[in-house]
Amino acid sequence: MMRASRLAIPILLTALAAGSAAHAAPASPFRGLEGSWTGGGVLSTSDGNQERLRCRAAYDVGGAGEQLRLNIRCASDSYNIDLSSDVAYRGGEISGQWTEASHNASGTIEGRASGNRIEAQARGQTFSAGLSLTTSGRRQTVSIRPTGTEITGVDLELSRR
Repeated sequence: MMRASRLAIPILLTALAAGSAAHAAPASPFRGLEGSWTGGGVLSTSDGNQERLRCRAAYDVGGAGEQLRLNIRCASDSYNIDLSSDVAYRGGEISGQWTEASHNASGTIEGRASGNRIEAQARGQTFSAGLSLTTSGRRQTVSIRPTGTEITGVDLELSRR
């Protein structure tokens, strides 16, 4: 049986993907994301340990720029993540679904975009995670705080390739 803390990472990364849309024009916030991004950060646990994460993401924008499909892979010494998600933007709100293949997990994400910042909530069956994200030019910074897991925080930085 997979521990809930292992499943928290996919939800956190989906939150990152959905949240990164906040920096583009309000009419089509996903347009500025199309392409490849790389980066990483630090995952912190309740026992005080930290692990470095390395990530690669590909964003595909559809429709009139209101649909986003994400594929992301991240790795650390203890975690491997193979995540995909479909997220929609309508009237300042973001919402969508995610799946994580290596852990057979799924869930939802919803939040609100305002300027270059987003606040969102990602949910799975046994936990949730709050997200705060800011995008500035070709860089994104993300702070994620899950509840119900041994993971206490994830801090990431991505750059457009």
